[in-house]
Amino acid sequence: MAKPDNRADNEAHLQEHIDHTLANLHEAEDYLDEHADEITADEKHDIEAKNDRRKESIKSFIAEKRDEAQH
Repeated sequence: MAKPDNRADNEAHLQEHIDHTLANLHEAEDYLDEHADEITADEKHDIEAKNDRRKESIKSFIAEKRDEAQH
């Protein structure tokens, strides 16, 4: 039997996702700053692309959190 939809802690979970994704984003940026001359162009491109996706995810999490706050 499926669990009932408990939305009571959705905002807290979304904030955890935002915080975790931001931490990963900053860690990757720091890695790029420290190791830019040691990694290949492909690796740099992959990290930058992943960070772009992280930024989009953060925007989505924020919008979803804002939506949850209105309910």
